[in-house]
Parts: sequence; structure tokens; C-alpha cells
Amino acid sequence: MKVKTKAKCACTATEKKVVAKVAKPATAKVEKAEKTPAKQDVTFTVHADAGKAVYVAGEFNGWDPTAKKMAYKARQGLYSATVKLAPGTYQYKFVIDGTWCADPENVNAVANDQGTFNSVVTVK
Repeated sequence: MKVKTKAKCACTATEKKVVAKVAKPATAKVEKAEKTPAKQDVTFTVHADAGKAVYVAGEFNGWDPTAKKMAYKARQGLYSATVKLAPGTYQYKFVIDGTWCADPENVNAVANDQGTFNSVVTVK
């Protein structure tokens, strides 16, 4: 008695095509993910004397006091920095020569755990 080690397919050529079509994995419909709102440029400005080291720090950069340096605009007599932010509400402060300062031109502020205030900006 002989034992066959390889079994041959007994289907016809047409049946093989049908089997091949059925055997293909079904492709799932990929639904579009919800669009995340686009980030917007938000420009922070503060008046300070020329030659100062001025930064903006806030929730958007982990409150890092040197993460976002502000550039001096001599013509306007102020420091400026632009940050891309997604819609939301963010607390921030300026750091001028190592001193943390709320934005003197922004009336939107909240008390912080240091006993001072953080300025607040809302991006829509």
C-alpha cells in the first residue's frame, strides 16, 4: 500500500478561480478619522527694554522658561513670538530676565498656586 505525500487538487481551472476569489481577505472600509482642528498662529507681545532676555512660557510648552524666546522689534519697542496652538484655552506668562510676569495688556487671568496670576489666551 502506497501512501501519497502530496495531495493534488481535484478542482477544475474555473473552480480554482472561484476559490481564489473567495479566499481573498475582505478589505474593510476605512472610515475617515475625525479631522483634528488646525493649529493657528498666536502672536504674544510684551513691552520691555531692549537688550532683555524675554521668553513666553505656558501650558503649550510645559512652562519651560526658555523654550520660546521672543524677538525684539525695535520699531514697535516690544518683544514678539508666534506659537502654533490648537483650539483651546491656555495659561501663560512672560519671563523677562528670569522674572515671571503676567501679560500686563491681557485682562484675562486666573490665580495660580504660586499666589500670583497667569494670563489666559483662548484659541478658537
